[in-house]
Amino acid sequence: MKKLIVMLAVLLSVSGLIVSKSFAQEAVNVGNKFCPLTGEEIGQGDMGDEAATVEYKGKTYNLCCAMCKKDFLKNPEAAIKKMEEQESQIK
Repeated sequence: MKKLIVMLAVLLSVSGLIVSKSFAQEAVNVGNKFCPLTGEEIGQGDMGDEAATVEYKGKTYNLCCAMCKKDFLKNPEAAIKKMEEQESQIK
């Protein structure tokens, strides 16, 4: 009986992992063309750095370089607001 309970518990935990992975959603890229922190165009950094991305609340944001990731994560809401303001001025 004890073995049956242990086997059942293992089966349930494994099936839970399978179900949770199947419902996991991939982050959606917001497609911003300018870095939310520096305002530089993505891929056009003056230091030759490669563009980077950061995921926040199910969305992927483009950054001009990997160094901006740390600053973005310090205050993501402010960075997103700044990015939205930049993008609206361009349109």
